[in-house]
Amino acid sequence: MAKILIIDDERAIRNTLREILEYEDYEVDDVDNGIEGLEMIEKNDYDLVLCDIKMSRMDGMEVLSEGLAIKPDLTFIMISGHGTVETAVEASKKGAFDFISKPPDLNRLLITVRNALDRGSLVSEAKVLKRRVAKVRNILGNSQAIKKIKETIDRVAPTDARVLITGANGSGKELVARWLHEKSNRSNAPLIEVNCAAIPSELIESELFGHEKGSFTSAVKQRIGKFESADGGTLFLDEIGDMSLSAQAKVLRALQENKITRVGGEKEIEVDVRVIAATNKDLLKEIEAGNFRMDLYHRLSVIIIDVPPLTNRRDDIPLLTQSFLEEICSDYGMPAKKISDGALDALKALPWTGNIRELRNMVERLIILSDKMITENDVHAFANPSGPVTIAGNSSSSSQTDFDQFANFQEYKDYAEREYIKFKLEKNNWNVSKTADDIDIQRSHLYSKIEKYGLKRGE
Repeated sequence: MAKILIIDDERAIRNTLREILEYEDYEVDDVDNGIEGLEMIEKNDYDLVLCDIKMSRMDGMEVLSEGLAIKPDLTFIMISGHGTVETAVEASKKGAFDFISKPPDLNRLLITVRNALDRGSLVSEAKVLKRRVAKVRNILGNSQAIKKIKETIDRVAPTDARVLITGANGSGKELVARWLHEKSNRSNAPLIEVNCAAIPSELIESELFGHEKGSFTSAVKQRIGKFESADGGTLFLDEIGDMSLSAQAKVLRALQENKITRVGGEKEIEVDVRVIAATNKDLLKEIEAGNFRMDLYHRLSVIIIDVPPLTNRRDDIPLLTQSFLEEICSDYGMPAKKISDGALDALKALPWTGNIRELRNMVERLIILSDKMITENDVHAFANPSGPVTIAGNSSSSSQTDFDQFANFQEYKDYAEREYIKFKLEKNNWNVSKTADDIDIQRSHLYSKIEKYGLKRGE
């Protein structure tokens, strides 16, 4: 349910607007002056503010400026009985969504309110999407190991030196590669990523160097490889320890001569590419076993950056956890949940074999299954996905679930989310607005979840 604040010193106007908006199922607060209005804006999360311009204690334009300073994404519609084009233009310049003259026309008012609320939703969604597609997330942490990595990135990034990033799965090797590109002189050119472990050995050469039409059975047209796609930019070869020896030989030649040849082709193509590689394997042991070329290793390892496992930087866990809490809650359209000091201590004590990736999954699980405050008990209850699931606040229903039915964590997460939403809907007698408020998500988001999981009343 959208929440609207009316700021107007005329009681009759406030009462009329409240009656109209409440009839349309909006939640409405009203005050008669700008000073109280700003206090309400600071205390509450409003989706829209309807504000009069001419008021005695504080001018509406001043309320607009100070309100947007408090909450920059808040949507304002300005109202005035002395409307002029100049006033409307000034209000727009200061950040107002629209301007309505008094007495307001009912249809125009409702259409403007609807459009303003839609715009607010789009702004929130755009922020989430921008963050999702952003080039680089921050490298979080104050440990000595992380400080050293950041210093190394600052020194190495502006050069064209090749970098080999080592570390366990989930420790953040890809993030280091992205920062090396972002701080380089090639940041305006593409960063092309190749997961060498995910591509079959017989296809890796075509993936890296491209192929000519007819070079093999399924080559129905010419294809540009990753080296050419990254020309002028950076090529990130993830899990390079899993690359076949034949592909290693071709990569070595490309690094030596800055030239490639497509599979099935004869023409040499010059490329200007900075190569960054990453691996979770000990390449020196792989060289001894005959699985990796020593000459390629020396070509790649001009600079070596070792990313430590999370167990070696436990003091960074609270900072990482808080960041994940804000990020995931924002993605779910809910206010950021709080976490107790005891819960943070419990997180720091866990083994973290999956490193930062596991921590993020854990935080997401806690957000879904815990109440507004994540406690130490929640961490102990949900640390092991194969243990019994108890929905927070309903400790009497600690039933054992057959976790063998879930193929992966995503399936388990969907199951838990479905059961939680179903429980809350039934508890609130399928009042969607009340349930959305109860679990702190937008009503439209809850409708999407109901449709996604096929939930029906009386199920």
